[in-house]
Amino acid sequence: MPPPADIVKVAIEWPGAFPKLMEIDQKKPLSAIIKEVCEGWNLPNPETFALQNADSTNFYITEKNRNNIKNGSILRLTTSAAQMAQQLHERIQSSSMDMKLDALKDLANSSRDITFAQEFINLDGISLLTQMVESGTDFGDLLSFTLTAFVELMDHGIVSWDTFSVAFIKKIASYVCKSAMDTAVLQRSLAILESMVLNSQDLYQKVAQEITIGQLIPHLQGTDQDIQTYTIAVINALFLKAPEEKRQFDEDNVNILDCPLTEMAHILAQKQLRSIILSNVIRSNRPINDEMAHQLYVLQVLTFNLLEDRMMTKMDPQDQAQRDIIFELRRIAFDVECESNNSGSIEKRKSMYTRDYKKLGFINHVNPAVDFTQIPPGMLALDNMLYFARHHQDAYIRIVLENSSREDKHECPFGRSSIELTKMLCEILKVGELPSENCHDFHPMFFTHDRSFEEFFCICIQLLNKTWKEMRATSEDFNKVMQVVKEQITRALTIKPNSLDQFKSRLQNLSYTEILKLRQSERMNQEDFQSRPILELREKIQPEIMELIKQQRLNRLCEGTCFRKISSRRRQDKFWYCRLSPNHKVLHYGDLEESPQGEVPHDSLQDKLPVADIKAVVTGKDCPHMKEKGALKQNKEVLELAFSVLYESDEYLNFIAPDKHEYCVWTDGLNALLGKEMTSEFTRSDMDTLLNMEMKLRLLDLENIQIPEVPPPIPKEPSNYDFVYDCN
Repeated sequence: MPPPADIVKVAIEWPGAFPKLMEIDQKKPLSAIIKEVCEGWNLPNPETFALQNADSTNFYITEKNRNNIKNGSILRLTTSAAQMAQQLHERIQSSSMDMKLDALKDLANSSRDITFAQEFINLDGISLLTQMVESGTDFGDLLSFTLTAFVELMDHGIVSWDTFSVAFIKKIASYVCKSAMDTAVLQRSLAILESMVLNSQDLYQKVAQEITIGQLIPHLQGTDQDIQTYTIAVINALFLKAPEEKRQFDEDNVNILDCPLTEMAHILAQKQLRSIILSNVIRSNRPINDEMAHQLYVLQVLTFNLLEDRMMTKMDPQDQAQRDIIFELRRIAFDVECESNNSGSIEKRKSMYTRDYKKLGFINHVNPAVDFTQIPPGMLALDNMLYFARHHQDAYIRIVLENSSREDKHECPFGRSSIELTKMLCEILKVGELPSENCHDFHPMFFTHDRSFEEFFCICIQLLNKTWKEMRATSEDFNKVMQVVKEQITRALTIKPNSLDQFKSRLQNLSYTEILKLRQSERMNQEDFQSRPILELREKIQPEIMELIKQQRLNRLCEGTCFRKISSRRRQDKFWYCRLSPNHKVLHYGDLEESPQGEVPHDSLQDKLPVADIKAVVTGKDCPHMKEKGALKQNKEVLELAFSVLYESDEYLNFIAPDKHEYCVWTDGLNALLGKEMTSEFTRSDMDTLLNMEMKLRLLDLENIQIPEVPPPIPKEPSNYDFVYDCN
């Protein structure tokens, strides 16, 4: 007869004693269980003891998490969290440096446990640590473990970041500003500054007064990628929190990061941050890890988001300064100077302007300023056109004159094309959107030029003109040409060119003819059989294919997935793993110290959720963790990757998938477990692929074509390469 569900069999350790095997009744108070254990070893004062997991976490067992104990668990009898916190609080104030160092090591390790952290914080432990830092008497390992403990304690979100003094901020900033500083201390200091900036607007102002770009640059020029990652994370945090309102800016007497967003962009360019990142990070000999790739992606997004203001600004047709830009485009294209008011009649000058504006390809020939009242792209399109005209003057003049000499129906309108192209590029690069928490999609080529977006536009407008000619397009084909150009650009970006020249070379190979070939090839691979017998057969075997997809989804859930816990301090976030049991009855999950290299065994996952207890699966805005206030609420990409499992009355298990594929796998798999339909886009795609493949195999079978059970052997490598091929 199996034991009752409330009874778990465990082993309990105590230093110097043989482990005790016992059965724990989960209905019994934890204090009574601890008392029983202490009596077995004749230990007085059971209220000063507690149970811990005897694994790498050493987390305390509490009434809240005791249900995570499962049969076969190994526990440890140890000093209670309150007692341990009191002891460490006293030991870290010891006059003996060795005792103090050992205490700080223990504190840094114990602070990962929220039960201990709460007790230590209740003793005003955070204030004690900040005082130790402010005193400036500790260095090396002492300071390193002090800061580590501080970071771990703050990571639980129990104490507000707004409570820290200017003296503490100055001291942390001083560790970052020193040229020679212990790596561990520097790493923790950068992490603390990042968290301060992200969690408090008031602290942003204080940190910005202490740190300059010039003081951060040396950390990027080093060889430690972790330090480089933390440094870029601090820059990103300051960039993200910089006020958007414009104000006066004195370059000669200012703390560089204490400035509005627009001026900050100017400072970043002045300090050559981009070129330093390019040479010391992107083009270094070390491979770029995921966290560095994410920070580079965030920096790329924030840099492009500086364009949002111009993108959403309409042109004022009455603004003479803005109208002068259009006059400048006309002057450069046709090599004419603006005529004085006395030269010729008004009607003659109007006619001349209208003719030239038509040649420039504007929709409104009389007042082209009206063309730039559409947002997006607003004034950004005009900025791009002026940049192209001034910095690539020969190409600009060639495109304008070349099209102005064609027949009207075959001319490629430069003005209209530039406006639509700018809008398209903003969509491709997602200008104005917040960076995704899980994305690593940075493009090295955008770090190779100070005006990378403008140069990107210049390459693409020339591509558009080339494609227009290859398609022999007329004005009616404008939208078709734009679709082809978008496909050319997105295909070229997928290979992540290292430079703008590589991007340009890739586009040269993606001519309109090549795009047609690629489309034809893809169409053949995805062709759909429309004859009635084929359609009937497809319908007949569809349930079989759907069952196959269902089994694949459930098998993937059994393998499990590593998820990232999202918080304001992203880089210090922990990982957690979730997988389905082989019998499809239980979800096992638990925290991890780092991202695993393979599958995580069920036994190492502390928590479990019976599938029978699951009430529903919700996604997107309906998820509890997406309803909370914060940046995640506004992040479209994170919203699309969020899902939650509802169990019991109001309990949720919240997920944010690493990518769209994992999101579809898990939502499909969970719906399959609940007996619901799998409706994700990946299910539809897999269904089409497998159905088409099955139909082709069956048609080959009808033609009596034998398909081998195993693939043919790979030809052996020749042992002798000393031979000549006779071309004749």
